[in-house]
Amino acid sequence: MLVAAALLLFGALAAVGAPRLLARAEWPEREPVVALWVWQCVVAAVLLSFALAMTFSAAVAWQGVRGQVFAHAPSAVVDAYALGAYTQWAAGTSLVLAGGGVWTAAMLVREIRRARARRRLRRGELLVRSPLLPGEETGSDRLVILEGERADAWWLPGPAPQLAVTTGALRRLKGRQLDAVLAHEQGHARARHDWLLHCSAALAGGFPQIPVFAAFRDEMHRLVELAADDVASRRFGRLTIALALVELNEHRGVFGPSPTPGAQVPLRVDRLLLAAPRLTAGRRLLLTAAAAMVPVIPLLVAFIPGLRALG
Repeated sequence: MLVAAALLLFGALAAVGAPRLLARAEWPEREPVVALWVWQCVVAAVLLSFALAMTFSAAVAWQGVRGQVFAHAPSAVVDAYALGAYTQWAAGTSLVLAGGGVWTAAMLVREIRRARARRRLRRGELLVRSPLLPGEETGSDRLVILEGERADAWWLPGPAPQLAVTTGALRRLKGRQLDAVLAHEQGHARARHDWLLHCSAALAGGFPQIPVFAAFRDEMHRLVELAADDVASRRFGRLTIALALVELNEHRGVFGPSPTPGAQVPLRVDRLLLAAPRLTAGRRLLLTAAAAMVPVIPLLVAFIPGLRALG
């Protein structure tokens, strides 16, 4: 039961401390792709800690579960985990954690179903506004041009992602600005950012009181846009994509003395124009490797007693 307690403690510390540490860091603005990886590793570590704590708690509470978990383990390994202690707390802890796991799965399924329903609705609207040509198949990977005075461009995720742009955007975007906007949207599609958004939304919706999940959702929405901006800027230049963002969003009220609440476009434009240098390759590699080690910590906590017994 001490192993389960240690896992719960680590998961709680990571859930509370990681968002604060990342919020104080300045490098995520310069390396959004690395920041996306770090956030995924932190969330994976939290979930893995709770899952392992549930397993060990259930092994303490029920002999049947213990027999499955330690089916082929020597008696010295079983004794190292002191599974006979604190049994009065084990059953309740394992049931609470199991309920959290089931709730997480339910929230993820709900989010995926909602996303599919939204996608079907938007695809239906696209077909109404832009009917298929003779011989063209539904769901083909194509650029859809829609008649509309409002400048807009977006991507529709799915097995065959589609890019849509209005004629108003075609009139406003000049030079290579349209190419930069399309590269931005293609960056979303190639990186499958929709899955990150779905998972973060499911966790935040299911557990609104856990800071790491709410911060995970908010940061995913911000970082995927920064990452896609960088994809476009590497091909067409920072100034080009910055001007394109201004042209596409000027009518939305995101600029000026009273921007719309939560608008990130001005910050994205400022970031592109400031052109802060990237981190060195060595530091990027160090951050990536350090983040990959975070989910390893709960595994070490779980297996070290058994490995010591075998040693």
